[in-house]
Amino acid sequence: RVKRGWVWNQFFVVEEYTGTEPLYVGKIHSDSDEGDGSIKYTISGEGAGTIFLIDEITGDIHATERLDREQKTFYTLRAQARDRQTDQLLEPESEFIIKVQDINDSEPRFLEGPYIGSVAELSPIGTSVMQVMASDADDPTYGSSARVVYSVLEGEQHFTVDSKTGVIRTAVADLDRETQDRYEVVIRATDMAGQLGGLSGSTTVTIVVTDVNDNPPRFPQKMYQFSIVETAPVGTAIGRVKAEDSDVGENTDMTYQVKDEEGVEMFKVTTDSNTQEAVITVQKPLDYESKKVHTVVVEALNKFVDPRFVDLGTFRDQTIVRVSVLDVDEPPEFRPPSNLMEVQEDAHVGSVVGVVTALDPDTANHPVRYAIDRSTDAERIFDIDANTGAIVTGKVLDRETAGWHNITVLAMEADNHSQVSRASLRIRILDVNDNPPELATPYEAAVCEDAKPGQLIQTISVVDRDEPQSGHHFYFTLVPEATNNHHFSLLDIKDNTAAVHTQRMGFNRQEQDVYLLPILVVDSGPPALSSTGTLTIRVCGCDSNGAIQSCNSTAYVVSATLSPGALIALLVCILILVVLVLLILTLKRHHKSHLTSEDDEDMRDNVIKYNDEGGGEQDTEAYDMSALRSLYDFSEIKGSDGGGGPGEGGPSGNLASELHVLPHWVQSPDLDFSVFRDYICKKVEQADEDLSVPPYDSFQTYAFEGLDSPVPSLSSINTWSSGSEQDFSYLGGWGPRFRQLAALY
Repeated sequence: RVKRGWVWNQFFVVEEYTGTEPLYVGKIHSDSDEGDGSIKYTISGEGAGTIFLIDEITGDIHATERLDREQKTFYTLRAQARDRQTDQLLEPESEFIIKVQDINDSEPRFLEGPYIGSVAELSPIGTSVMQVMASDADDPTYGSSARVVYSVLEGEQHFTVDSKTGVIRTAVADLDRETQDRYEVVIRATDMAGQLGGLSGSTTVTIVVTDVNDNPPRFPQKMYQFSIVETAPVGTAIGRVKAEDSDVGENTDMTYQVKDEEGVEMFKVTTDSNTQEAVITVQKPLDYESKKVHTVVVEALNKFVDPRFVDLGTFRDQTIVRVSVLDVDEPPEFRPPSNLMEVQEDAHVGSVVGVVTALDPDTANHPVRYAIDRSTDAERIFDIDANTGAIVTGKVLDRETAGWHNITVLAMEADNHSQVSRASLRIRILDVNDNPPELATPYEAAVCEDAKPGQLIQTISVVDRDEPQSGHHFYFTLVPEATNNHHFSLLDIKDNTAAVHTQRMGFNRQEQDVYLLPILVVDSGPPALSSTGTLTIRVCGCDSNGAIQSCNSTAYVVSATLSPGALIALLVCILILVVLVLLILTLKRHHKSHLTSEDDEDMRDNVIKYNDEGGGEQDTEAYDMSALRSLYDFSEIKGSDGGGGPGEGGPSGNLASELHVLPHWVQSPDLDFSVFRDYICKKVEQADEDLSVPPYDSFQTYAFEGLDSPVPSLSSINTWSSGSEQDFSYLGGWGPRFRQLAALY
């Protein structure tokens, strides 16, 4: 059996059809169709029934609408062949495509605009600036509708464009930013490869010419004039000048400098980084009287020089700055500026120390007057002649008290005291030998009783308040009265010290325990001055090693077994114990006096007195309850004591009897307890009425002795008395070394 199938060719439809009749597209046909009209053709899919219509009998397809390939390039449909009577498919449904055939109906478009490019000025011909690109919506695979070429419509005298790539390049080499800094270039894109009838589009490209350092700085003026007063301090700005530069950005950064020698010495030029101006400042003090006008040559040059344009000329320029110095009334000036003077300390009052000189620098040369700033010489040690500037002593000088004096001298115009100059003056007081040498300390030495001849006892040094330029030289000797002694000798060591030695064998404390050795000390002058000092030598007892034990019958040294630090610690401990004992006695005495001063008022704060260390209220075995009911026989006690209470009589005298009577208390059947009963009932009534008292039972012992109680104080601490029951005789056994410690006890 031969397989049946569809018979058709490729379908095409031309876009943008403008005819009035439907456009024939093609014909679908089944090989089973015999031409009798028994087969019905139908289509479905994109545009079926709207854009595309089919003849059911012949299978012819027509397009009824105008198509645009740029919107849709093809349509996919499905064809069916059915039996007209039974409506059954005679052929399987088949898919086919109708392509829209392109025509040149879209012009090229620049989609990435606006375009902005840049190129450096003075760039060579052919320098690439930027690239532009146009897009054509036509079919690039069909004909030349989408083939685009580029050309320059405006600006062709300065720039060119590559027809194929769209790269814009420079056409000249003399682009000058200072003449024109931007160009508007119109680029056209044409399809159909530029052939006649092709469509075209255009865009405007902005090309900015960037700067290069091709212009040197130039001063607008060849001379500038400024003026400044002669008293202007160093660093004062005189004025500003600026060199112009046609370039922009960092190509205009300037550096200024002074070119002439005079200007370099007197003035300084710096560059203001914000304004690129030259700031001229004073570098040395100006003087109208010395020079009235200064001429300064200032040079400006670019900081960044492009080596490609060095052949264009020097990138620097110069100008002249004329500075006029204005005269002002200036204070006097000290000449010469020496600030050191010297004077002997023994100079008489009124002696001339030196002369200061000041001159008026102005042309008028006014006379000058002098004075001393008394805040620097409050004691008026120096004076100055107002006319001559001679400085004289006003008081007696003493180098040892003050070796230097710093004063301030004032110089002012005679007719205008507001014009004042100040000068610091240092006056050195030169030393003269006016102080005798003295022993460095009040020397005391010790010599052992068994000392041998020639033994060194003491080395002596001296002090002298004077300071001779050649240094101190002292001479030692014994005074004439002591030269004949046979006990000690003095040896001058020649290094401003002397040594004392023994001259005899052994000493005896019983015969003489102290020797006074007068020593004469003489300095080197001039004039030579001397003084006498006394060396005290004590005769002491020593051990076999030569260690001093004692120097008299009452003085003892600390033995090697007890250091001074240990002795001090022991004394401190003893002192603390004594203070504690005294504090305890004072507290007990205070407590005793407090108890005796209690009255029969509200005793709630101190009536709970448990003077027993038993088991408490519930412990009836450890505490004898009958002791609460045992009282004194008041009549007997009163009869024996005479009614002495805590504040009457001598408690110390009756202490022994009290201590023996207390254990022998007995109960008397004749005693009246109404006083205690009334007191307890009163306290119970007060406790019942007081809402703040807890409502629980308690057993309370009231230390109340009744009215006119004969019982004295029971304290074991006696009142102060001169006598003492302690025996300190045992302290004598400590020995003589602890005699003072025993005395403290």
